[in-house]
Amino acid sequence: MSFDLSIKPAGSGLDFLSLGALVHRLDPGIVPFRKATHCDIHVSGGEFNCAANLADCFGLRAGIASAMVDYPIGELIAERVRAMGVTPFYKRFVHDGVTGPNMATVYSDRGHGVRAPVVFYNRSNEAAARLQPGDFDWKAIFGSGVRWFHSGGIFAALSQTTGELIVEAMAAAKAAGAVVSFDLNYREKLWHVLGGAERGRALMERIVPHVDVLVGNEEDLQKGLGVRGPDVQAQSKLDTSVFIGLIEKVAERYPNVKVVATTLREVHSTNRHTWGAVAWMSGKTVASPTCELDVIDRVGGGDGFAAGLFYGLLAGETPEQAVRLGWAHGALLTTFPGDTTMATLDQVRAFAKGGSARIQR
Repeated sequence: MSFDLSIKPAGSGLDFLSLGALVHRLDPGIVPFRKATHCDIHVSGGEFNCAANLADCFGLRAGIASAMVDYPIGELIAERVRAMGVTPFYKRFVHDGVTGPNMATVYSDRGHGVRAPVVFYNRSNEAAARLQPGDFDWKAIFGSGVRWFHSGGIFAALSQTTGELIVEAMAAAKAAGAVVSFDLNYREKLWHVLGGAERGRALMERIVPHVDVLVGNEEDLQKGLGVRGPDVQAQSKLDTSVFIGLIEKVAERYPNVKVVATTLREVHSTNRHTWGAVAWMSGKTVASPTCELDVIDRVGGGDGFAAGLFYGLLAGETPEQAVRLGWAHGALLTTFPGDTTMATLDQVRAFAKGGSARIQR
């Protein structure tokens, strides 16, 4: 099976550029926040996670376009961006010491066993929500030869202007010959604050016509795109029938979309998951194997899958291998604390072809 994404060959420019919000996540481990006495700090954001994974694990030249506030939290986040090898393009904001603007905070414990993780946010006066068309010189950025551009639904839902910025950036990316991907990441709470699901779907109808590669599960496709599902009953969370049944409707509405991909996760307990992935590529379905995960931290697993999939496609791997690389990297990412990768490419390739947890000497 083959298909053509028309990916530009590697040159002197970036392989991958994402647009989104940078956030910091406070993680008290297995202790719930109401009883926490300390926490770890992880730097995150769905779009940044993909860029960081591609740079640190897969060795690609990756960048992030985002907001940055000039205060110590911003400095902490910027240091982590550098440490992961990601090239930043910042719209800078000054912090007034009273009202912000702020770098958003995510609070997320890990849960344990029968107790699920709890995630909540403080995105009040978030700098990234102030981003708007005209804030970045896309002509200069894409003029360097960017091969792949990526953004997502959480960033789109932050304000009245962030979605418009995505549309502007995607138009520039397409004009420059870059592949465009989008992670639907539908979050009902965010869209409720911004004006409801109808406004979200109206924006998606302007974004998705620019998109070549779409990431999202059946809920994302139905709620984010307003695609009504077929009369199919999934047997389990690993059953691909509902997802595949939706794709024909997505492809009919958006013939520009060449790839739609998602992870599959059956949660037996907080620390024990069955994990898989599936992609539709130009009319053909490609599924990964499934494996049992002993989860340390599930946050970022989906971004780990997306990064591995994108790498496979950028590297010219077969669709089957690209899906396996995404599946393997997403699985490995759940075995590390934090939202971004600590895996090596050798580990990902070994797991993708049927590796095990035997000690490496």
